[in-house]
Amino acid sequence: MSRSCELTGKSVLYGNNVSHANNKTSRRFLPNLQSASFLSDSLGRSIRFRVSASAIRSIEIKGGLDRYLLDTCDKHLSKRALSVKKVLLGRNAKTGEG
Repeated sequence: MSRSCELTGKSVLYGNNVSHANNKTSRRFLPNLQSASFLSDSLGRSIRFRVSASAIRSIEIKGGLDRYLLDTCDKHLSKRALSVKKVLLGRNAKTGEG
């Protein structure tokens, strides 16, 4: 399991620890990943993703997982999230919501 958010694409960043003596040592900045379940209104079930804390806040601001997935660019989403988005698009096309 990689250390990246399935919805925003945030992943590990690399940098340096810099001491008072200006010695530099390599370090990693890890994203704040959480396992969270989100309820999909269209699908009528909950879906579990490994997401960053900022993604959880973004989903709440958008008004739910369905709207967040439909508004998000595909290049940031994981394969699993893209498959859920495809199902949502098919479900919206059937009901005529667009």
